[in-house]
Amino acid sequence: MSETNQTIVEVTVPHLAETLVSAQIGKWLKQPGDLVEQYDIICELYTDKVNTEMPSPVSGKIVKILVGEGEVADVGQAICLVNTAGEASGAQLLEETPSPFQSNFTKASDAQDQSMRNRYSPAVQKLAAEHGVNLQLVSGTGLGGRITRKDVEAYVSSGQALQPQQTSPFAEIAHEQHVPAQTPQQIPLRSTGIHLSENPPLPKIEVEGNAAGNRGEYLIDVTPIRNTIASHMRQSVAEIPHAWTMIEVDLTNLVVLRNKVKDEFMRKEGVNLTYLAFVIKAVVGAIKDYPIMNSVWAVDKIIVKRDINISLAVGTEDFVVTPVIQRADQKNIAGLARDIDDLTKKARNNKLTLSDLQGGTFTLNNTGSFGSIASYPIINYPQAAILSFESIVKKPVVIQDMIAVRSMANLCLSLDHRILDGVICGRFLQRVKENLESYNTETSLY
Repeated sequence: MSETNQTIVEVTVPHLAETLVSAQIGKWLKQPGDLVEQYDIICELYTDKVNTEMPSPVSGKIVKILVGEGEVADVGQAICLVNTAGEASGAQLLEETPSPFQSNFTKASDAQDQSMRNRYSPAVQKLAAEHGVNLQLVSGTGLGGRITRKDVEAYVSSGQALQPQQTSPFAEIAHEQHVPAQTPQQIPLRSTGIHLSENPPLPKIEVEGNAAGNRGEYLIDVTPIRNTIASHMRQSVAEIPHAWTMIEVDLTNLVVLRNKVKDEFMRKEGVNLTYLAFVIKAVVGAIKDYPIMNSVWAVDKIIVKRDINISLAVGTEDFVVTPVIQRADQKNIAGLARDIDDLTKKARNNKLTLSDLQGGTFTLNNTGSFGSIASYPIINYPQAAILSFESIVKKPVVIQDMIAVRSMANLCLSLDHRILDGVICGRFLQRVKENLESYNTETSLY
């Protein structure tokens, strides 16, 4: 950021991380002539890792946009100009205030243009979710009828947020996709194991018709993150010879343990104690015994990582990201649960930083959270393996020639066959199984 005229300030692309060299302008939320306060969100930035909101570093009036939507700007490059003179001169602010005629004309124009009405920023969605606001009931004052955070705050202040929601904002798309637009109360919860505690949100799909206006298909722009995911998946499948194996684990004692301590843990820590925290602890313990699982292929050598940094596959409405729990081997179950809660919330609220996504050495995918019982995950390149933790299901099991109902789950491992073989991976999975089945009501979380 630099001053060019003592009052004109260049707003530049921030240096979010060492590996970031550029960012794409997603959407401009402010336009030339708009007054902004410091920290007001002025645009959305897309990188190959995360989407983030760009706050204004100063208060003033947007003078000019230098980089348009969809264009790429280098780190440090100016993307817009802000006139800060209005902060010092009341007379100038008066001159900048539109006449009633101009104001009415602008409002009438905005009322007619509703092209951005159903496009919500992550901050708006988060605020609406916190207060139970149906965004279809909120009037947007932003460009093209777009709803801003101030619109949501004003709606909440009016007390209308307490009224029952009417039509789901995704009901029309759900109908088009033949997906029932259910409310959370309509979805039955599973009686045991991992389950969905709320209605999974439908993808936020911004569609446009094709040239022929054919209603039989949608056109969806490929975002930088989706393009990066496609590139990494293609590279992983093309370069890594995948192999796959699965093992079944008896988690009955773990289910009893979690049910015993989860309420007290929530009161004490303020976060949900998920099964995933126990699984990570068991996996980390097995990696310590078989460190080759924590490695990468380097053509003429195999590099074994000393730090055990667990990447978590977290699905959002639009894509999958893999935030990293750094040095997971140095944390207890409670610490892992806190990290899981923090990273998943940041991922789903689009608040991850690039540093949150770097340094992973082994990936864990909690596919059981959406009911999967077996999966074949693609390795998170360039790691050596990825483990999927599947749904916990009660089923009859033979124990010492007797049938018992137990809580069972599958662990599915994809491995890089250049580095790992069946024997070592079989032993690794057996150790994970032993660690998981060793939990009991006396297991300490700290």
